[in-house]
Amino acid sequence: MAITTLDQGMKIGLIGCGRMGGALIEGAIQMGVVEAQNVLVHSKSSESATRLANQCGAAIARDNSQVARECGLVLLGCKPYQVLDVLVEIRDELPGNTAIISVAAGITLAKMESSTPEGTRIIRAMPNTPSLIGLGATGLSKGQNATAEDFAMAQDLLASVGIVIETSESQLDAVTGLSGSGPAYVYTFIEELAAQAEKEGLSANDALTLATQTVIGAAHMVKSSPMSPAELRNQVTSPGGTTLAGLKALTEHGFESSIAAGVHAATERSREIAAES
Repeated sequence: MAITTLDQGMKIGLIGCGRMGGALIEGAIQMGVVEAQNVLVHSKSSESATRLANQCGAAIARDNSQVARECGLVLLGCKPYQVLDVLVEIRDELPGNTAIISVAAGITLAKMESSTPEGTRIIRAMPNTPSLIGLGATGLSKGQNATAEDFAMAQDLLASVGIVIETSESQLDAVTGLSGSGPAYVYTFIEELAAQAEKEGLSANDALTLATQTVIGAAHMVKSSPMSPAELRNQVTSPGGTTLAGLKALTEHGFESSIAAGVHAATERSREIAAES
């Protein structure tokens, strides 16, 4: 998928060259969304900017202001506590045709819009860490001034490292609680599956290998099958069988309710962070 305006030579800039911002830029280049020669990066850490530029062929900007002046699309990959300061820093350099995408948690569109010139087009994205390997899940919400073309560009950029769904900003907290924090829940599930299987007699390596592949396989079944997760579960649950025994024990120990509590707690914390920032 390519962005027409970028094909015509529009530059994309990255401010903050951490793992997430770097993954998005590298993914966009690899997928042909933008050419490396049209990418400009800058970071407080010259080492991280140099490393990213060497990896993907992007150019390094002198400062954040150069990124704002020269790029039609600016991705804010800096830490959340740095976002508003960066926007204040570059506000006088923002030409009228620049769109901004922020991947910072907790920094609302209203706060970013109040730190930039009137009419600045801003989009919030909430990607997750599997974006680092091209398997991300991102929620995307546009500010009041962002255009349909801006949003299409943001979708193309984020889709280069996974799937993208459009949400209202108020729903981004739930996205954070689900897909943002969700990988940690899954890592814990895999860890516990393997640990118990080891206690039941498997080697540590075999237990982790089987647990990991089981989760991968089950996820692919949900993704590729027209059946719901409940229907797929019923397919492998025979009366009086091992799966039923396992599911019964999980329910008795609060499996479903603990998952719900985890998603809720993470969502609420996301709301609190937004209110505190």
